[in-house]
Amino acid sequence: MLSNEVVISIIVLLGLSLLRINVVIALIIAALTCGLIGNYGVDGAGLFDALTKTIKSFTGGLGGGAETAMNYAVLGAFAIALSRSGVTDLLAYKVIKSFGQRPSGRSVMWFKYAVLFVLVAFSMSSQNLIPIHIAFIPILVPPLLSVMNQLKIDRRAVACALTFGLTATYMLIPAGFGLIFIESILVKNINQAGQSFNLVASTAEMTKAMAIPVAGMIVGLLFAFFVSYRKPRSYVEDRQEPTADDIAERVAKVKSFHIGISIFAIIATCGVQLATGSTIIGGLVGLIIFALGGVFKLKQSNDIFQEGLRLMAMIGFVMIAASGYASVVNSTGGVAALVEGLKGAIASKEMAALLMLVVGLLITMGIGSSFSTVPIIASIYVPLCVSFGFSPLATMSIIGVAAALGDAGSPASDSTLGPTSGLNADGKHDHIWDSVVPTFIHFNIPLLVFGWIAAMVL
Repeated sequence: MLSNEVVISIIVLLGLSLLRINVVIALIIAALTCGLIGNYGVDGAGLFDALTKTIKSFTGGLGGGAETAMNYAVLGAFAIALSRSGVTDLLAYKVIKSFGQRPSGRSVMWFKYAVLFVLVAFSMSSQNLIPIHIAFIPILVPPLLSVMNQLKIDRRAVACALTFGLTATYMLIPAGFGLIFIESILVKNINQAGQSFNLVASTAEMTKAMAIPVAGMIVGLLFAFFVSYRKPRSYVEDRQEPTADDIAERVAKVKSFHIGISIFAIIATCGVQLATGSTIIGGLVGLIIFALGGVFKLKQSNDIFQEGLRLMAMIGFVMIAASGYASVVNSTGGVAALVEGLKGAIASKEMAALLMLVVGLLITMGIGSSFSTVPIIASIYVPLCVSFGFSPLATMSIIGVAAALGDAGSPASDSTLGPTSGLNADGKHDHIWDSVVPTFIHFNIPLLVFGWIAAMVL
């Protein structure tokens, strides 16, 4: 297992990331590592031929992440336009005024957990009720940073709150992104692979199969809130945080008409996105409404878009690099070889379930997307599960959890990149140590444990 090119490249990726090497650079080096090891010696290929093939595969796969990057660029511009309307200042002002400028110990505790659970609710609704994914984070979170600093909230808890809603929701609830993941990806691929084995999955059964693993994520979330990050954490203020008076001064200049325009733009953006299935078109409609409503002038559109790019560019480039990495992994056949190599080491049904989940974790940690992982592993895992006598529900649970594992704790996942984009608006939140490591500990480990339990009892 440790000699497989996919495993070695994941170790390289995680090692470089933990050393605070830029994630894009880490992904490129990991992809080169995977390709060189996987392609060297195949059909007599030398080192140069393996490198050439790897680079060709990597660059050929970059286009797969272009649409995602464009989505985030448009969403970033939409977030900037919305902030210029004054809605975010108004939101922050209302929150600050609700507990006062000098909160007491009782109100601090109450508001701390109120903020955390409200963010969980926002994050969950962004997956199905108003499916805008991470677009709400750069809109909602930066204005609340001063509130979090006053409450001394550990931002690692906030990262867990956001990531939980972004991942657990689509794993369990078949609506919005959850409908895409459960019905269009999981059920579809499982049924294709299980056709020759008379294995048929349905949306309802898939939801039932994912209930126990998601319960594990809930346990991890509560542990993060009330144990790991319950203590106050102060952040060094290298610049003056806005007070309630500062924000009140800005709020006084907010036009009520612009608030109405903002609400209309949000509704229109979500509606168009749902109708067309395109985040780009939805965001464009929202920007046009902001411009026509006078929130910004048309000649300022360059500034709006450039600020949006600066806000979301890191996510876009990471997703593009992750797409190239996934292309290299697929081209080497390392995943299939990894699973085949495990068959000889599997001595029991219990070990089979655990190893399949661990392999899923490794694959998703590198690719960064559970949505992209399912087609890779479903065709391999379905016959493997059938051969070991797993029930249909257990098979669905293993594949679903194996696909989702690592999404929460991957350096290349938008489930961790999104929270970082909002929490690091003032430069005080590290992507790896404050987003990736906390979410890995509190979600991936429970998913492994509860996913294994689900495989045994279903």
